[in-house]
Amino acid sequence: MEWLTDNPWVAWVGVALILAAIEAATVDFVFVMFAGGALAGALAAALGGNIAVQVIVAILVAGLLLFVVRPIVKRKFTDGEHDHHIGASSLVGREARVLQTVTDTDGRIKLAGETWSARIAEGTEPLRPGDDVRVIAIHGATAIVAADRH
Repeated sequence: MEWLTDNPWVAWVGVALILAAIEAATVDFVFVMFAGGALAGALAAALGGNIAVQVIVAILVAGLLLFVVRPIVKRKFTDGEHDHHIGASSLVGREARVLQTVTDTDGRIKLAGETWSARIAEGTEPLRPGDDVRVIAIHGATAIVAADRH
């Protein structure tokens, strides 16, 4: 125990690790900010600050991270408006081939090796089997397509 009182930075690092583990379970970018504060407290301890200085530094840094950095990070990672081009949205803009005549109500295409239901984009003519098309949008499990004019 005497070693720990002589090296309080180790306790701060331990607290930071516990907070980081909690963050891994919650993924809300709160506990990681507190962990950053704990690491700042560890730095203050390593530089010889007394316990009051360590706590004040930890609280100030955690508060700064929580109110300044967290909103930026949260917006970056949880922005629902930003398309990360994964899943079905990654198929928009890709080429496909018509398998069954595509109209404004029905049709089938071969897209990325799979058969998809499809509809034509508004204002376009029906597409015949064998035609090359480009995916304009994905609505649910239906691809909205238009003729691909190389």
